[in-house]
Amino acid sequence: MTPPVFTISLDFELLWGIFDKVGNNVNKEYFLKTRKVIPQLLELFAQNEIQVTWATVGMLFAENEEEWHHYSPIHKPSYRNKNYSAYEWKKQHGLEPDLHFAPDLIKRILETPGQEIGSHTFAHFYTLIRGQSPDQFRMDLQAAQKIAGEKFGIQLKSLVFPRNHLNHQYLAICGEEGFDQVRGNPKNWFWQETQHGSLLKRLSRTADCFVPMGSQTSYPWEEVEKEGELEPWMMPASRLLRPYYGSNNLINTLRLNRIFQEMTHAAKHGQIYHLWWHPHNFGHYPEDSMRELSKILQHFHKLKSQYGMLSLSMKELGTLNTVHSQQTEIIPSQKTEIISVK
Repeated sequence: MTPPVFTISLDFELLWGIFDKVGNNVNKEYFLKTRKVIPQLLELFAQNEIQVTWATVGMLFAENEEEWHHYSPIHKPSYRNKNYSAYEWKKQHGLEPDLHFAPDLIKRILETPGQEIGSHTFAHFYTLIRGQSPDQFRMDLQAAQKIAGEKFGIQLKSLVFPRNHLNHQYLAICGEEGFDQVRGNPKNWFWQETQHGSLLKRLSRTADCFVPMGSQTSYPWEEVEKEGELEPWMMPASRLLRPYYGSNNLINTLRLNRIFQEMTHAAKHGQIYHLWWHPHNFGHYPEDSMRELSKILQHFHKLKSQYGMLSLSMKELGTLNTVHSQQTEIIPSQKTEIISVK
């Protein structure tokens, strides 16, 4: 019998994640609050022995603009719509340390037990936007691996595609550039082909946070698959933890109850439940958001006690799934190697 698993992955981006949406309307205070909440997240995860994958935009590893230039790839994404390019945005708006660089926070993540630094590509690369190429994507991943290796002595093993633009044709490139696992999209139709954000898809994704609109979000171990022998493990997401809804207690209660129910189903059936969000989602209501997360982790501990549910990062889940796929005995370990920082 395989144990139930609770996996958390975070898309760590700061402004690199939404630059193409905000243009000149950057809310700096929002990201300053995000920077303050990250140490609180790490403390909460450590106290609860929760493993987390932080899928980090590679540009955040840089200390300053000089380093940013040094590690940026020669061949940059040639999107037809240049508004999607982080490099083009920089030309127009420049760089600001609090919004674009975070080596201090990456160091704290690495120093916290149970935390894995993964990749969100180097430049928040959109693999389903017209104009970019496989070679440009490869160079982007190489840049992400290079800055992580040279500055922090780590190799990135887990990847999350920005905006959930999952390009199956690029999975072989991921494997060749050192990635052993990739986060996939939820199985339901309204999470497929996310580059085509129709109104119906968006409404269905929102409604599904409160009432079931599709199939069960957790999944058995057998659904962590490889599309090719040399490609990474595909680990579908289950649920986006949407931001706290101000003072609307009914909406917030419904959101949390939906997550509790899904977690419980996964625990009872020996399945995997993969929760994800962006740290900046906590930027508007940090205290309330942290309080909600504490409730989720309390529920996890209840399920751990009753059903033996494990907290595993994407990397640890990939390691155990490799063992499971080889039909050998799984001996779960909650010990996590703490990576020393150069």
